[in-house]
Amino acid sequence: MSKKLKLFLGISYLFILLSFLYFVFLQVEVSRLNDFAYYKELQINIDGFIGDKLYINLLIFFVFSIAWVVLLGFGSPLLIISGIFFGKWIGTFISVISISLGALGLYIIANFFFKNFVNTLLEKRFSKYINLFKKNEFYYFFIFRLAAGLGLPFCLQNVLPVIFSMKKINYFFASFLGFVPGFFIWNSIGSGINKFIKDSDSFSFTSLFFSKEIYLPLTMFIILILTSVLIKNKFFNDRNK
Repeated sequence: MSKKLKLFLGISYLFILLSFLYFVFLQVEVSRLNDFAYYKELQINIDGFIGDKLYINLLIFFVFSIAWVVLLGFGSPLLIISGIFFGKWIGTFISVISISLGALGLYIIANFFFKNFVNTLLEKRFSKYINLFKKNEFYYFFIFRLAAGLGLPFCLQNVLPVIFSMKKINYFFASFLGFVPGFFIWNSIGSGINKFIKDSDSFSFTSLFFSKEIYLPLTMFIILILTSVLIKNKFFNDRNK
């Protein structure tokens, strides 16, 4: 069963990814990628399309995000896209809910079908954290999410709690609350890119970087990284085993 499910998930992931990329490339005029006016046209078209069917597009993004995360997709591209499409506030809201649910779905699947495999892969590497998480799984997993998973790839972050059999409700709400600061930053960057394209007549990296819609969230991102290092040293070092 697990081998068949692995094959199904792998094929499904590739199908969704390739379908998404195919759809994107159908909309892209490759010959105009170095023309800033082309991006302004795309921005206008996206704003018009999203604004005309906001709730339908939110639903599509919601369902797609859940499926993407369940199928081991990366989180950051979704956050940039949600910021571009929906702005930093709505984008943060929809991405936090959908990605939290997707992560929970992946955790449930991994815990049910691949528990032995995950334990073999991760238990030895993260054995020093098991007792720590078992002391208060909600609190420490919330801190773990807040610290951007201590730099682990997103899919590994989502299945790590399998090694200490975390309760599903604790998993969801610790993820949901822990995601908010980082997701807001990524959505702010996406929203800032969208606004920069809308307001500018020409492109330069300097102008993009020094626009407040970009440098403020980038500054927050640097602060979040530094905070993650401090959290790792305080909560996840050997003294806390």
